[in-house]
Amino acid sequence: MTTLYPTTMTAAMPSRERIEEARSRLEKAGVKYVMSCWIDLLGVPKTKPVPLSELEALCAGKGPQFAVHSVSMVPELGPADPDQIPIPDLDALYICPWDTTVAIVFADLYFLGAPYAVCPRLALKRQVKAAADLGYRFFAGFEPEFIVMRYDENGQPQKAFDTDPLPGSGGLRPRRQAFGYDVEFSLDAMPFLGELIDIIDGLGWGMKDVVCEGAYSQFELDFGFTDLVAMADRFTFLRIMLKEVAKKHGYFITYMPKPTQGDWRNGAHINHSVQALARPGVNLFEGEKGGWSEMSRQALAGLLGHGAALTAIACSTVNSYKGLLGRVSGFEGGTITWAPTHMCYGVNNRSAMLRLPQTRHAIENRAADMCLNPYLALAMTSAASLEGMTRHLDPGPPMEESLYDADLDKLAARGVKALPGNLKEAIAAFDDDELARETLGPVMHASFSRYKHGEWARFHEHVTEWERNEYLRFY
Repeated sequence: MTTLYPTTMTAAMPSRERIEEARSRLEKAGVKYVMSCWIDLLGVPKTKPVPLSELEALCAGKGPQFAVHSVSMVPELGPADPDQIPIPDLDALYICPWDTTVAIVFADLYFLGAPYAVCPRLALKRQVKAAADLGYRFFAGFEPEFIVMRYDENGQPQKAFDTDPLPGSGGLRPRRQAFGYDVEFSLDAMPFLGELIDIIDGLGWGMKDVVCEGAYSQFELDFGFTDLVAMADRFTFLRIMLKEVAKKHGYFITYMPKPTQGDWRNGAHINHSVQALARPGVNLFEGEKGGWSEMSRQALAGLLGHGAALTAIACSTVNSYKGLLGRVSGFEGGTITWAPTHMCYGVNNRSAMLRLPQTRHAIENRAADMCLNPYLALAMTSAASLEGMTRHLDPGPPMEESLYDADLDKLAARGVKALPGNLKEAIAAFDDDELARETLGPVMHASFSRYKHGEWARFHEHVTEWERNEYLRFY
């Protein structure tokens, strides 16, 4: 286990023994190339491939350097400033199962010998250390959902596992059962899904199952939890892996939260729990007789207190908020989305932002999707939970009714607020949230805000097809 949060580049460098151990493992596996990947502001990995012979140089900070500020939406530095240096974390070394000549290792960014202010991975490590200083260690798992697509003969994208004629094409598109849990579609997709299952199982992630989700050609993967940094790395590696395996089958993957109005959203629900360092293996969210502990309630209160800012990170795109609606016309499989709509919690209530599931003592944040930066999302999740735990906050009673039909006056009387209605509302809350500023650091907080305000402005000035259809001849 490396240092929780190395505060100097020298302290982050792996020992010679670790480097030799890694080199031996990679050589035996037939690896020829190494990609040391740093994580940008939006959670996307960046790299410069090197031959395996450069592994030691990489680990000593003598490998490729990067002008991160030139490509990563963070213009706090300019062309006259020094580059950033990635230091590989050998705890996050993966041999690519789809091409075993390549290994990916996730790295932390350093600038002038110190942690770079816009390194999401180091922001998470800093939060992990803050929890450890108080005697806690957080664990997390994601529920990743994605849609598998392909291009038709005209080069247009369409669902990979939806072979009936599209609406308006002139062919017959019969009414069918919903895609969710469907055996026929599961069998049709098994050449692709089977490879994924084998790969994830082989990685030792505790593969559980794969699910046909609500939208046609949409799937969800269920695998085990781990500590926060390792889970963020797994999520990032998974997004790479899904794309590469899909290409082998003639498909491509979209993580867009809601590609069309009729689609179910591509969620990435965050489940997290906590243990005391002095009592490893004991879940502190589990109370007596299998119930939920007082500490879990305190964590809920912390999360709800920062719910809007957390949503700005976990639902980080304009498109994200098209998925946080209770009912949608033209929806595949009915009209009810099963998506969260309000900042509250409930026992197994899927319409609430936070759910206490019946199968596990992990708080599930349902207001999260596949375009999130997993490092920032987990950092904010643990920071908010820790605030609730240390301040002994009270979340109030659970909300046990469907929020899609709830009386708005009664919700207001209970202090239950709706989730942000769009990215602009979410980022406004993020701007005002001191815990978010502390967790990300002031430079990265400002960079994220600036980029997302710009994203909203670009969207807001765009004239959509809906507007043309609605207004071109109406008035």
